[in-house]
Amino acid sequence: MIANNKKAYHDYFILEKYEAGIVLHGTEVKSLRMGKCSIKEAFIRIEDGEVFLYGMHVSPYEKGNIFNKDPLRVKKLLLHKKEIDKIFGKMKERGNTVVPLKVYFRGSLVKVEIGLAKGKKLYDKRNDIAKKDQKREAQREFKVRNL
Repeated sequence: MIANNKKAYHDYFILEKYEAGIVLHGTEVKSLRMGKCSIKEAFIRIEDGEVFLYGMHVSPYEKGNIFNKDPLRVKKLLLHKKEIDKIFGKMKERGNTVVPLKVYFRGSLVKVEIGLAKGKKLYDKRNDIAKKDQKREAQREFKVRNL
């Protein structure tokens, strides 16, 4: 795995996940192999039947000189037409959006896991935090009892 978007899991309910390829240039791939990528502020748009990833920061490759591309350039995602139509239809529903969840290598290819998501309200976030605290406390008690 290269990059993970923990903020997406905190801010959204993930309804469905899809795996997409990504169009990159040579020095960007080398930079990704070094693990220099961030998708915290990234978002996805569908324009003219194509999917684009905005805000993904890929640091310039140190030895790339003139071949380096803009770190925040818009990147095209590769999905099947049926998947794009399905995602676009669900995005039209109120409150649904598409967010990048993680970037990883599958063999020699760079893949992006994207999720169809619905925004959480403040009280949903509070419930999640309370559940995590309860789980952590139960783990702590279990550990103390077993020692």
